[in-house]
Amino acid sequence: MFDSNDHPVKAQPFWDAVDDGTIRVVLSDVLEDEIKVAPQYVRDFFTKIPTSQIERVVSTVESDRLAALYIAARIVSPKHLTDCKHVALAAIAGVNALVSWNCRHIVNDNRIDIYNDINEVLGYSRVDIQTPDKVNEEVTS
Repeated sequence: MFDSNDHPVKAQPFWDAVDDGTIRVVLSDVLEDEIKVAPQYVRDFFTKIPTSQIERVVSTVESDRLAALYIAARIVSPKHLTDCKHVALAAIAGVNALVSWNCRHIVNDNRIDIYNDINEVLGYSRVDIQTPDKVNEEVTS
């Protein structure tokens, strides 16, 4: 979420929408594990999300299998399995959007199409994958 200095600024309207209840956060065990080893300011940031605005989801055999299928389809290399787990959990949970700054492995139009092609073949809904600033444009328009 905080890959460069301008990302927190660009993401602020997104987090304001979380705070005011416009956007609800679906937080997975995969993301929680990443947060545990993130810099302190990132951990602090996530602790400020109102618990009323968080829905938790956990990895399952189903989500692990779906993530493995993304790897088998060569969307990303096996070393990026965690990125596939984020997408798989979002697809299975039926979230409205997966929000990430990871434009190399997640928020990438070519990869998004393949993730979603696999999701549709397997009966999952398409996942709208965006950066926080793109979500901001949709929330404010």
